[in-house]
Amino acid sequence: MTSDPLLLTGEVGDATARLLRTVAAFGAADVAAASPLPGWTRGHVLTHLARNADGFVNLLTAARTGEPIPMYASAEARTADIEAGAGRAPAELLDDLRRSAERFATAVDAMPVEAWAATVQTRRGPWPAAMLVWGRLREVEVHHVDLGAGYRPDDWPDAFAQRLLHEVATGLADNPGAPAMVLRFDGVRQEIVVGEPAGAPTITGTAPELAAWLIGRSAGEVLTVTPDAPLPTPPEWI
Repeated sequence: MTSDPLLLTGEVGDATARLLRTVAAFGAADVAAASPLPGWTRGHVLTHLARNADGFVNLLTAARTGEPIPMYASAEARTADIEAGAGRAPAELLDDLRRSAERFATAVDAMPVEAWAATVQTRRGPWPAAMLVWGRLREVEVHHVDLGAGYRPDDWPDAFAQRLLHEVATGLADNPGAPAMVLRFDGVRQEIVVGEPAGAPTITGTAPELAAWLIGRSAGEVLTVTPDAPLPTPPEWI
């Protein structure tokens, strides 16, 4: 579960290649179809992924140059760009996705070692530049699932799923609205405690299944709860 951006770059490339293979099979009806994300078609998801890559290019450029370049011009501009691009033809969406991914890869390659120590301003506040490659990997893998086109959390590489699970669970530890629970995975050999473990239910499943449930990409049907009870409701993942 490395956070080294240079080591994660290959994983981003592999995840992007899987995404592009999925999108290459889409026709006009496919991109116009509703995605699992409320109010978004697959075209919205694909346009978001392309503009997200460009947003990360902005942040990488800020880290490299020291200029205060925002990820997006504004929240309104981000929304407008997604809406404007969502209705494009499949070939246009695919080309945009591929070219934006190439721009991201080029920006990563241009980063001198010292620039990874910078702090950049994301949509949700300051973030270490060294985490930007992980951030892009997370976007690609999660939104590939959000296309609702056969790529599922169980298709995530184990290292990605475990890192996502640990990241989300760590975030829950700082959320007073999160229910107490023990997350058990990897053949019940590993567990993560959220909140006060005394009396908390134990939720058991694979790392991808647990992570997908915590971020709202699964209802958790295959997870087990001990003692037997309904699954708790995790806070909305942002």
